[in-house]
Amino acid sequence: MANLTKRDIVVKISNDTGLVQHQVFEVVQRTLDLITDSLARGEDVELRNFGIFEVRLTKERVGRNPNQPGSSFKIPPRATVKFKAGKIMRQKVSKLSPALKQAQTLKGAMI
Repeated sequence: MANLTKRDIVVKISNDTGLVQHQVFEVVQRTLDLITDSLARGEDVELRNFGIFEVRLTKERVGRNPNQPGSSFKIPPRATVKFKAGKIMRQKVSKLSPALKQAQTLKGAMI
């Protein structure tokens, strides 16, 4: 399966709306910048029917180097972004589960 890129989104919206690709790119980029800036300020971003981006603080934990047994170090807490899919997205993606399961079974059989 191919990945959807920002360019693909711009081209699709441009074709669907008849707007110039440059204008669509500006809107898409400003939207992504606004989301990023809000998350950087520690604000959660909620997009109805799509999902919620939440800023979370990870706990401090102990890390170990497998190449140096017995040595350990503390990994400090840090802010991360967690995404929680919205109801409509969850429902649409869950319909894909059987197809993905079948594809993985076929991929495993080929190896």
